[in-house]
Amino acid sequence: MFYTEPKVTVLARPAFAEPSHLPVHWIGPSTDGERLAEYAGRLCYMSQKNPAGRDTREYLENIKRQRHGSVLEHASYSLLIEGVSRALSHELVRHRTASYSQLSQRYVDKSEANFVVPPAILGDEALETAWRAEMERAQAAYVALVAELMTRYGWVTDRVHRRKMAREAARGVLPNSTETKIVVTANARAWRTMLELRAGEGADLEIRRLALVILRTLQAEAPGFFSDFEIYVADDHLEAARPAHHKV
Repeated sequence: MFYTEPKVTVLARPAFAEPSHLPVHWIGPSTDGERLAEYAGRLCYMSQKNPAGRDTREYLENIKRQRHGSVLEHASYSLLIEGVSRALSHELVRHRTASYSQLSQRYVDKSEANFVVPPAILGDEALETAWRAEMERAQAAYVALVAELMTRYGWVTDRVHRRKMAREAARGVLPNSTETKIVVTANARAWRTMLELRAGEGADLEIRRLALVILRTLQAEAPGFFSDFEIYVADDHLEAARPAHHKV
């Protein structure tokens, strides 16, 4: 399978349980994650009575405007990301304010691996044909190496361990375009940082494409945290995004 778009699924979101002895006067629609952030912010000043009469998303907009982003760290979201390349995942994990669990090429058989088409060659038939031929050659080399290494390690009685030894060596021929799956957990502030850096015009095209899918997912999930991001068409005729409030 050749992926041309990533897939993002929300796995987990905050569940807010308001203490009865310190309730907040809530106004307007909101999610548990948004209320958790507002609650944490109001506790700092004991303003639970909401003297300014702001609804939750107005309150969070003011938080972003003043760059008091620490309260956004209380709300974490876990995403399953599929249809992205190993090249992308190597960049993604550089954002150290998140937790990652990624598919292991040592344990998972890649005899029928999927690959991610680089955005730069999409739509160019000659480039795509040449690229796909390289992917197929690499996969054939992987299959052949695994078979040969399974024979070489025939003395290893534990077949599971023998397969791991073969696959960990053979994976060296798999290209950066090999598709991977990864679960990422980060708080709303960390997601904002990742999106500001990776959805912009200067980002790698594949991770920029992923960042836009994540942005749309999180805007639907918790608009109060991400509503200030503007999606626009950049000079390269591709979508990009930028926040109104930088480095919250």
